[in-house]
Amino acid sequence: MKNLKLYLILFAGSLLMTVSCKKKEEKSAVVEKEDLVKFDSTQIASFFVKYPEFKSFESEIKEVYKKRNYHYVWYDKDGRIDFAEVLYNRINQIKSDGVQASIPYKKQIDELFDQRESKKAGPESDFLVSSMYFFYTKNVLEGLDPEKSKQTGWYLPRENVSYVDYLDSLLKDPYLIKKDKGELIGQYYNLKKALQKFREIQKAGSWSKIELPEGVKSLKPGDSSTAITQIRKKLFLIGDLKKDSGKPIFDDDLKEALTQYESRHHRKFDNKIGPAIVKNLNVPIEERIKTIIVNMERCRWINPETMNAKELVAVNIPSYRMQYFRDGKRVLESNVVVGKELNQTVIFSGEMSYIVFSPYWNIPPSIIKNEIKPGMDADSDYLAKHNMEWNNGNVRQKPGPNNSLGLVKFMFPNSNNIYLHDTPAKSLFGRDARALSHGCVRVEKAKELANAILDGDKKWNAKKIDEAMNAGTEKAYTLNHKIPVYIAYFTAWADANGNVSFYEDIYKKDDKLAHLLYTEAK
Repeated sequence: MKNLKLYLILFAGSLLMTVSCKKKEEKSAVVEKEDLVKFDSTQIASFFVKYPEFKSFESEIKEVYKKRNYHYVWYDKDGRIDFAEVLYNRINQIKSDGVQASIPYKKQIDELFDQRESKKAGPESDFLVSSMYFFYTKNVLEGLDPEKSKQTGWYLPRENVSYVDYLDSLLKDPYLIKKDKGELIGQYYNLKKALQKFREIQKAGSWSKIELPEGVKSLKPGDSSTAITQIRKKLFLIGDLKKDSGKPIFDDDLKEALTQYESRHHRKFDNKIGPAIVKNLNVPIEERIKTIIVNMERCRWINPETMNAKELVAVNIPSYRMQYFRDGKRVLESNVVVGKELNQTVIFSGEMSYIVFSPYWNIPPSIIKNEIKPGMDADSDYLAKHNMEWNNGNVRQKPGPNNSLGLVKFMFPNSNNIYLHDTPAKSLFGRDARALSHGCVRVEKAKELANAILDGDKKWNAKKIDEAMNAGTEKAYTLNHKIPVYIAYFTAWADANGNVSFYEDIYKKDDKLAHLLYTEAK
């Protein structure tokens, strides 16, 4: 009986301790009503007189406190809540997010959090932490204003997020701020790992310049050179070579690493170390870091819910790749040809609503003026030779295997008159650089894309799709549902381990964005 009584006493004590700990844990984030500390609302205006660099957050901060009937957010009667410390820690690591801006009033904020005794904190302390929160959300989560992102040619939709409401969510569940792929798209966190890796390389000072021997155009397997030792070291640093043997010989391990490196950048390795590879590996580490930071900023402009769409077609212009996703999984990947620098493919989104088989090509007026009419002036049979005809005052190319749009096109109506389409010029997909079109996106696996999109549609099967593509008669088919299409621009893309691929900045957009980022930081 004594043992039973002792057990019950211990059990009751354990239960009380558990409940007590749980209440304390909940209280660290959510301030109980009776613990709230109130202040005079007129004190907010005087805060921004003293701290003018935070004035851009005035409207949000007023909204925060008005919602709470002018009670403290970050302090209760027992002092500063734990989540404030979590936020302060994130602010101190803000450089790891590629943010160039300096934290305003860092000295005052540091002094505030150095104070162990926080029970006597006044309204200014609470306002400082709130300002710190909005500085964090502005620079890490939101990024440049939409109007400034448009200056870089980015017309993908930007989500309007209320970071006042987001604060409510964080106060209820502080763990949200630590979750990857919650606040931003997953690619952001991959690039963040890449940024850390490249900064460590920079800090170590191990990014030496590679030089081919004088008079040597390329190195082949079996060759020996100091350049091979240098290349081996760089491939080890960036993760394509598991071990740096230091050998100056072009052996199988190096060949495998170079194959992986080129494949990761969507290039074919010809088993030679030539000027192109050397030039690519010699890009200064500072430039690589800047490129990563620029692309982290672009990630801030994409709604993380994008990848949750039931279906999605995504084109990345600099990598010359298109991907089709269904239920978050990649179903198809294809090489693409995009617009020349003078006929840039626009960065925007649309909704694919129909597919056209055996399409006519209604030639744009600019092409008629600059290409077709000069051809007609030189050759009276120009239209017939190119399977073209006049149609209501315009020129169009008839359906067929030589039609410039190929055998199928994928339409997402937009003011830019851009769409995805097949092409008879298949040899162009063999090139590494494929900025060659008038602006539309040519898809190497156009037939496969049609099959993937119409998979599950009872009106279609592979045979019917093939027949429609080769019928020689235009046929449009409206899809059962619209599919989001995103045409984006990323010159750096990393995997989950932070292994990053760099692509040529074909439209020279990186420097313009970098200029905006670094100027804003001043």
